[in-house]
Amino acid sequence: MTTTAPQAAPAPPLPSAPRGSGRSTWLQDLLTGLRFAFGGGREGWSRTLLTAAGVGAAVAVLLGAASTPHLLAERAARGDARTASATLDQESPARSDSTVLYSTAESDYRSETIWGTYLKAEGKAPALPPGLPELPADGEMYASPALRDLLGTEEGALLRERLPQKIVGTIGDAGLVNPRELLFYAGHDALAPGEAARTDGFGLASEGDDLAPALIILITLMCVVLLTPVAVFIATAVRFGGERRDRRLAALRLVGADRPTVRRIAAGEALGGALLGLAVGAALFLALRPLAQYVEVWDVGVFAGDLVPDPLLGLVVLLGVPLAAVLVTLVSLKSVAIEPLGVVRHAKPRRRRLWWRLLLPALGAALLLPFSGDVNFYTVMYSEYVIGAGSALVLVGLIALLPWAVEAVVRRLRGGPVPWQLATRRLQLESGSVSRAVGGITVAVAGAIAIQMLLGSMHEDFIELTGQDPARAEVGVATNHADGALAQRMIADFRATEGVRKVIGTVNVYVTRPGPYEGDIRPTTELHIADCATLRELARIDRCADGDTFVAHSPDEEMNAWVDQSARPGKPVNLGDNPEDAETRGHRAAGEILWTLPADSPVVRTRKDPGGNHRDGVYATPGAIGKELERAPAMTTAMIKLDPSVPDGVEHVRNTAAAIDPTMRVTNFIAVTRDRNYASAQTALMVGASVLLVLIAASLLVSTIEQLRERRRVLAALAAFGTPRRTLALSTLWQTAVPVVLGIGVAVLGGLGLGKVMTGVIDKPVQSWWVFWPYALTGAGVIVLITLASLPPLLRMTRPEGLRTE
Repeated sequence: MTTTAPQAAPAPPLPSAPRGSGRSTWLQDLLTGLRFAFGGGREGWSRTLLTAAGVGAAVAVLLGAASTPHLLAERAARGDARTASATLDQESPARSDSTVLYSTAESDYRSETIWGTYLKAEGKAPALPPGLPELPADGEMYASPALRDLLGTEEGALLRERLPQKIVGTIGDAGLVNPRELLFYAGHDALAPGEAARTDGFGLASEGDDLAPALIILITLMCVVLLTPVAVFIATAVRFGGERRDRRLAALRLVGADRPTVRRIAAGEALGGALLGLAVGAALFLALRPLAQYVEVWDVGVFAGDLVPDPLLGLVVLLGVPLAAVLVTLVSLKSVAIEPLGVVRHAKPRRRRLWWRLLLPALGAALLLPFSGDVNFYTVMYSEYVIGAGSALVLVGLIALLPWAVEAVVRRLRGGPVPWQLATRRLQLESGSVSRAVGGITVAVAGAIAIQMLLGSMHEDFIELTGQDPARAEVGVATNHADGALAQRMIADFRATEGVRKVIGTVNVYVTRPGPYEGDIRPTTELHIADCATLRELARIDRCADGDTFVAHSPDEEMNAWVDQSARPGKPVNLGDNPEDAETRGHRAAGEILWTLPADSPVVRTRKDPGGNHRDGVYATPGAIGKELERAPAMTTAMIKLDPSVPDGVEHVRNTAAAIDPTMRVTNFIAVTRDRNYASAQTALMVGASVLLVLIAASLLVSTIEQLRERRRVLAALAAFGTPRRTLALSTLWQTAVPVVLGIGVAVLGGLGLGKVMTGVIDKPVQSWWVFWPYALTGAGVIVLITLASLPPLLRMTRPEGLRTE
């Protein structure tokens, strides 16, 4: 038996009045504990402040999480408010004093995305997008604060060439989704009906995309994984300074308090720290909230005003944290015998029972297994709660299993170097505090492994091969607003642009079969005009010279039938169109323009262009087309190969496109695309994991320093007897490393098991069983960082002054 002599705490005396029973006794003891927490001298205050700091950090995170519903709702509302109200209408509104012509333009600048809209008023009282006091005139622009700042720096000099408009104002917060958004509204008098859309107002309630069941399962698991370690951190924080608290409780036993009384007083003391932690957390949340708009994590930014906790979730935090503090304290005191002559801890403590620790993950698995392969759009709305509860039980079971695993392993450790013996002996005497701190790492690693397995199994469902070939061309450009002569000049401008190595450019015209025809739809195909080098990129052509024409067939035989009905060698085709077709295609009507397809035009087979498309129809070199093309309503597409030796080559291409037509579409060719909701879930996971990692590291560091403080006299005595400080530092390393390694081992087994069950829920096979390696290495890094951070206090505690006592 190891007995620690009691130390009288400078605390208020216990009340001498007769004690009641029931709720009055509980209240009286809790109030006494509160008095000890705030009036128990330096010992009481130090523990209370330490608990409040830990709880406060966790509460700030919980309040941030509770703000997520309001944050998402506000972002969606601002996005809807700036959407043109005619977007989903079958017909555009008639021209009036309030109507506005608009054309959206999305562009990239290096790693940033620029969102813009060109506007033209059609009346005296035009509708205004939110955040604008008036519509900009031609050549003027309203910019978001972030875009305005970027354009004013040397970093944005190249972008300024693309947006030469005069900045006459700043877009207000009501028109921005997030404070770091790069957005502009510019006046553009060249907009015309048929080429631009028309609206009579802004503000459209959009319908959110239905999430796939697999994504709902993924998000549910993410919420459980990210919030469970926060609860572990709170449970650890309320037990900071437990050994000093127990010595003070022994003094109370000496003056007549019984065991239930001191436990309730201890709960009251923990309640005081938790209540102060709530205040600290709320103050920390309010203090950090104004800074949120200046921080961008994984390209996600928020307005400070959007961080408002949901009332119901905020109430759960407000009531749940103090209640958890009381319950954790009462449970922790069951393993400690606080007697009038001291705090008694067994040299051979009662072994932890294993059965109920295995029961928790077994119950969790029992909740999850019935949903294997049975989750769909109809069942996911109620199954997500059961799945969340099941995964939470599995993770909590791993937390409960870790102390047993640490105790079972360290009990068998014998011998070894002096630092190893110091560490293992300390763990044999008391491993619970370290295990509790490491529990956060265990949950985080296990959850991360399960999520990674889930992401890997659903990867193919949300990742799509585009068919584009960036090796042949990296940039695609297209515009509908051109005639034949202008379209040809556009291609020449791109070829003369700095950083461009090759342009696969075509002038495109829709051609129809003229004269009478049978059927409801007039046979239509497309005429592609380009030089021979470009046509060889689009089809398998052996011989080609300027003046040649071809009929191109794709692998789609149904489309080939349309081509043959429209483009008949030796027969005319109409390069013009009627007003109805012109409005559909977004340009002015040109009337009938006839051109005869040469009778000797051979049939060629198409090949995929760099954009991943087969272009069937009629191919013609410039010499085969007469002046008819100059009047035809043409379109231009260009696929551009960049010179890798020229920096910012793609930005020069975008600047050329903006100079030709500000609304021209410029896209980057990529081989793989990701579903937007899937990408958002991955981004949220990265943001949450970053915050969680900081919180867990702080928890383990505080726990390590707290243990050093508990042992400061022992450490000082060892140093005074000549024990090298290097030995003490290594013992601290091993004392942290053993539980962390065991915790990661438990996490790997539990995470792989949970991941296997979750992949079964979405009816997908496991893609890889080796996803745990990065997380195992992260755990090793945490060991090193915590040890390095604990060295300064360790060196300070081993000074001779540490032997001083009162």
